[in-house]
Amino acid sequence: MKLHFEPDLDYQHDAIESVCDLFRGQEQARTEFTVTHNAVGGRQSDMFGANDLGIGNRLQLLDDELLANLGDIQLRNGLKPASSLASGDFTVEMETGTGKTYVYLRTAFELNKRYGFTKFVIVVPSVAIKEGTNKTLEITRDHFESLYPGAKGYEFFQYDSSKLGQVRNFATSPAIQVMVVTVGAINKKDVNNIYKDSEKTGGEKPIDLIKATLPIIIVDEPQSVDGGLQGQGKQALAAMNPLCTLRYSATHVDKHNRVFLLDAVDAYERKLVKQIEVASLQVDGSHNKAYVKLLSVSNKRGVISAQLELDVQHGAHVRRETMTVQDGDDLEQTTGRAVYANCRVGEIRCEKGNEWVERYGKGRAANRALAKPPTGGASL
Repeated sequence: MKLHFEPDLDYQHDAIESVCDLFRGQEQARTEFTVTHNAVGGRQSDMFGANDLGIGNRLQLLDDELLANLGDIQLRNGLKPASSLASGDFTVEMETGTGKTYVYLRTAFELNKRYGFTKFVIVVPSVAIKEGTNKTLEITRDHFESLYPGAKGYEFFQYDSSKLGQVRNFATSPAIQVMVVTVGAINKKDVNNIYKDSEKTGGEKPIDLIKATLPIIIVDEPQSVDGGLQGQGKQALAAMNPLCTLRYSATHVDKHNRVFLLDAVDAYERKLVKQIEVASLQVDGSHNKAYVKLLSVSNKRGVISAQLELDVQHGAHVRRETMTVQDGDDLEQTTGRAVYANCRVGEIRCEKGNEWVERYGKGRAANRALAKPPTGGASL
């Protein structure tokens, strides 16, 4: 069975145009840089030449030109124009079920067609979403290559700290490169291999190769990626030296430079979703408070996670289940329940005998640590 993808949905075109028009006036351009090969541990490798040519994105527009483009887009889409360009972050707000993943993938190919950008990093909050995004890239290849003949031969891969040679290829290949990575693989400088010298990259730190390409970063569910009280996810994104950061979600916390909005009401009025559900009040004893219980913590191959007992929404019913979470995960999104609004997972401590998970939020979900072994659930 072969899937068919509809290429002419107007609201998806609007979202794609809204991002691409940010760079109106930009000519096709790229930057080139030298990628050296250094010996690691005194050993030489025949995998690489002494020097390779790196290829990266290049932005020619000035900040005031970007701001003018942004203002035009916001006026066109009924959004309040920004008075200044506070950052290189741009927000696309799309309701769940309206094709967000397809939109940001197609946006990358459109940016390549118009402006020659070739280096893209997609940052996601979890392994499950990373696998899903990679699968979408697999099944849409024929579709995108038919829409964008010039993109044929594009490459995509899931970042794997044991396969760092892929990062060197990301930096040196002239083809479109799409790297999909979880925030957990990049948000801890003292643990993640992306910040360490490696023979597999020719002696370079992988992060330095990525930085040199000035990648366009696409963040899927940024409210779960930014993460931590100190914003470890945000710091990791900035460490990649992005040309710009495109943030896609239905439930943004920080709405940086909004360029497109398709909220629940818009989606319903366009008949893109069947209905808007409003959760009813529940009586005491029927999961009407946010419940969290820490069961265990884990540190496997540098990936730190925790198992929490949470009340999870399934249609009209709520069930208490064990869920695996990582630093930065949004518990409202994980459970599908509004009672967990503003509650996120913070630092996870795996020290034996001192295991705990920091959870943070606002109001009743104020900062708090859940210790193990647990003596019971905690209402937020």
